[in-house]
Amino acid sequence: MLELKNITKRFGAQTVLDDLDVTIEDQKTLAIVGPSGAGKTTLLRIIAGLTPADSGTMVYNGAPTTAAALRKQGVIGVVFQGFELFPNLTVLKNITLAPTLQGVSAAAAERHAERLLAQLDLIAQADAYPYSLSGGQKQRVAIARALALDPQVLLYDEPTSALDPNLRQSVAELIDSVKQQGMTQVVVTHDMEFAKMVADATLTVAKQGSESNEA
Repeated sequence: MLELKNITKRFGAQTVLDDLDVTIEDQKTLAIVGPSGAGKTTLLRIIAGLTPADSGTMVYNGAPTTAAALRKQGVIGVVFQGFELFPNLTVLKNITLAPTLQGVSAAAAERHAERLLAQLDLIAQADAYPYSLSGGQKQRVAIARALALDPQVLLYDEPTSALDPNLRQSVAELIDSVKQQGMTQVVVTHDMEFAKMVADATLTVAKQGSESNEA
């Protein structure tokens, strides 16, 4: 279980997150919702160790930690809103790049990537380049790339925003299939209907920095 306690973040004179508590339960999906500008993505970036909080603490499995430490340990994986695939690399290379940079052998990284491609119905796209993929395929490649590092917690920033609305159901099914394999997930979304489809619990963040938790 990952807990964030008394998280505060300011940008200049503006307080975006004010003394926020978040509990992310193992093998569950938490949706973070709220209006634009409320700090949803900021909170996600704090969890991911990409943006520092001004104050607050993190606890992982009962032990105090930091977002930077969790990121270094590979606990956290991130699926970015714009996918951020490398356009000059094939799908397979996009997935194997980070593991090989971390010391995994090319052969082992490819075997793992091929399992992920099969799981996500992307085998036929292994040698394709991102420009040739549909939005839904890019989303699945981005998820495969994050899963290639074997994270314990997978974060999604607005997973449906760059997709045709008709793909919302397929993305929800994909997130559910990842959960069924035991993955803990956090989904930032402005889409309340999508949140209801995927979430075991919901955290609503308001612009004033107030929040509420709903099971």
